[in-house]
Amino acid sequence: QVQLVESGGGLVQPGGSLRLSCAASGIIFRLWIMGWYRQAPGKQRELVAQITSRDTTSYTDSVRGRFTISRDNAKNTVYLQMSSLKPEDTAVYYCNAHIGSGSSVKDYWGQGTQVTVSS
Repeated sequence: QVQLVESGGGLVQPGGSLRLSCAASGIIFRLWIMGWYRQAPGKQRELVAQITSRDTTSYTDSVRGRFTISRDNAKNTVYLQMSSLKPEDTAVYYCNAHIGSGSSVKDYWGQGTQVTVSS
């Protein structure tokens, strides 16, 4: 059984920092592309950051330079360090595990963790 368990969300003031963690089980973690998505009220879920099995990272433009994604394969955990947070970063953040391509793709999701940026 695959499980992705997020933690680290909460309320933070603008300009503050948070670190999200996602612990995975039931998969060979090092082989999977890991990502963080977010969904704000009334908006579609969007990809925030992604890290491949070779540690190649990518970010959506609105967070580049402020957020850092990393992984620890020994702990089966992916992190999202968020700095210089803005109110528009407020959303539910979801951890994603992705593998495969074309017609052979698998995706797993965590339950989400709320991040609220407000003074």
